[in-house]
Amino acid sequence: MEINRVFENNKKWIAEKLSISPEYFSDLSKGQDPDILYIGCSDSRVTAEELMGVEPGEVFVHRNIANMVISIDLNMMSVLNYAINYLHVNHVVVCGHYFCGGVKAAMLAEDLGILNPWLRNIRDVYRIHKKELNSIEDETEKYNRLTELNVREQCINLIKTSDVQKANKERGLQVHGWVFDIHSGKLIDLKIDYDHVVKDIIDIYDLGN
Repeated sequence: MEINRVFENNKKWIAEKLSISPEYFSDLSKGQDPDILYIGCSDSRVTAEELMGVEPGEVFVHRNIANMVISIDLNMMSVLNYAINYLHVNHVVVCGHYFCGGVKAAMLAEDLGILNPWLRNIRDVYRIHKKELNSIEDETEKYNRLTELNVREQCINLIKTSDVQKANKERGLQVHGWVFDIHSGKLIDLKIDYDHVVKDIIDIYDLGN
């Protein structure tokens, strides 16, 4: 794609929005009021707003390689804190996708340099669920299942945080795990049972909120 085409596309986009509503950008500049924090993958094929069919201002978005929630990632933790405590979102979504390059890379026995510390977190997911994953003979099925399990573990990582625990008690904030199927375009709800997860880990991760 020629980089200059971006600016031509921008002009067309502005014209389209103004043709629908002359006050579109004036209204947009007044602020945002999202109800959802979406944590997704940086993959260029997975555009958060488009796959959910939402407009600017409706979803607060954070993306990184393989949709990870890592407690020492200050970028991720700052986004989470801002979304919950200042934007007052009521839903936090972790959305993975099948055929994720980050998940696939984590399955390879290769030295990937600076990516190693990041991918180690996905390899830890594999280690936790090694018995189930090793019982799957089809590589594509195993790959997709690790994608699902990674989403689940990142949801658990969210539930371990004080921001999520406090907001859940105060206003019923919920954590959701989704997977985007690139082949069909469908969003799949993994139906993370928040209460069950909390019951299973709370004796270790209760932060007293």
